[in-house]
Amino acid sequence: MNAIEALLLGVVQGVTEFLPVSSSGHLVLFQTMFGIEGPGGLGFEVALHLATLVAILLVYRARVVSLAGGTLRRDPASIRYVGKLAVATLPAVLVALTLSDWIEDSFARPELAASCLLVTAVILWTTRRTIPVAVGSEPGWGAALLIGCAQAFAILPGISRSGTTVAVALALGVSAGAAAEFSFLLGTIAMAGAAILILPGFGVENLALGPLLIGSAAALVSGVGSIALFLRLLEHRNFYVFSYYLVFAGGASLAYWTLVR
Repeated sequence: MNAIEALLLGVVQGVTEFLPVSSSGHLVLFQTMFGIEGPGGLGFEVALHLATLVAILLVYRARVVSLAGGTLRRDPASIRYVGKLAVATLPAVLVALTLSDWIEDSFARPELAASCLLVTAVILWTTRRTIPVAVGSEPGWGAALLIGCAQAFAILPGISRSGTTVAVALALGVSAGAAAEFSFLLGTIAMAGAAILILPGFGVENLALGPLLIGSAAALVSGVGSIALFLRLLEHRNFYVFSYYLVFAGGASLAYWTLVR
């Protein structure tokens, strides 16, 4: 992998991680279509996810500091919110621990990623009706668990984590801003957990430092911009428009892998 390829993959990761179009699906399709071999494979993708984790912490730094401080002070509201994040994390942890081999194999199946992009399109389309009536300030305990199940489902390449978790939160009555906040903070746990589970299995020799740094920097910068755009789209209630793109991208990719290849 050269510097240009690492830059391209980093931008793809940063943009698609937060916009509801699936970063994993796009990375699978880009790498396969253009024959790009990542240094360390899944390890490189996790490094890009860590860069986007930093992007979340930068955008939501005030909320993160507030929750951390409140938890240390034993503030009930902060402890309750952190507890809900923990509950929402459990389904993805269970799936990752029991289906790790199958998950890794799925990243080598571009036709699966293309099909899942179409599934994400349908999920986003539902937000046309749910955004206007969702007014809750934060999810309840049951809603947090269901949002966590949506995150576990989004482990599949092509299923947008941000899009699916926000769509489920909206359907459960959580307001757009609160749904985005919970989704992104939940994402930091998922990204950190993925790194802890996967990176120890990759030696230093498996990671080319130059491309890794370039890709990570590109993912960080583009990720911050993508979060801002994501929140603006939610505010204007036109979140569903990405369904059109996903139908095109998923349909075209699926046709390519089933008919051309």
